[in-house]
Amino acid sequence: MNEIGQIRKISIWIFIIPIVVINLCLFISINGHLLQNTIFQVDAIGRTSFTMPYIDGGVSISRIVRTYPSYMLFKPGMIITAILLIQYWLANNRLFKKINNDAQKNNLFLIFGVGSALFLILHSIFLGITFEVDIYKFFRRFVLLGFIIFEIIAQAILVINIIKNKNKITKFINNKILALKMFLVSVLIIVAVLSAPILNSEEYDHFKHALEWNYFVGVISFYLLTFLFWKKEKTSVHTPEGV
Repeated sequence: MNEIGQIRKISIWIFIIPIVVINLCLFISINGHLLQNTIFQVDAIGRTSFTMPYIDGGVSISRIVRTYPSYMLFKPGMIITAILLIQYWLANNRLFKKINNDAQKNNLFLIFGVGSALFLILHSIFLGITFEVDIYKFFRRFVLLGFIIFEIIAQAILVINIIKNKNKITKFINNKILALKMFLVSVLIIVAVLSAPILNSEEYDHFKHALEWNYFVGVISFYLLTFLFWKKEKTSVHTPEGV
């Protein structure tokens, strides 16, 4: 199935691009002095001392990516990721239509998957634009929350579809990776529910920052697991006659 090869190629880039972009923005934020007195001089708000935010929560993602020059990396990086996400969910939809012999019916994960990508594009466009208007602040939070919710729902529905059709695709998949995908999605859902009260509070900033960084890695790790989940298609080698 050609769709499997497409899904594997797209998914690995969905993992690589955000992880590289975010950590490059972190490097710029920590090492702003390296760009001092250049056209890429780091905005003071975007600078931070040495930190390992995955552990100590010393800085939030939004702080380091919304200022110059980091947003020049972050915005195009996330928009490219969003475009790849749309292609990913479309490819999965085509695959499961073929598996179920139903060319008419779209899968539910397509709606949430494409929706999450559109929310990510909106988030990238409006990041760094500041208006002291309550409705605008609400809109930005709504867009970011929409991306997270739609993405987790899409991932969960896709995993459920895989489980339902496991017998039809067993020769194409790695069952151990499927178990990891199920575990990952379950953890993401549980963490989202349990952390909601803390995220709404004005305290525990370092904890919320560390959670943000690790949750980000968890969400995109789904696509690394997707790359490992589908087995690489083997190309048949034809031996010439007489050899």
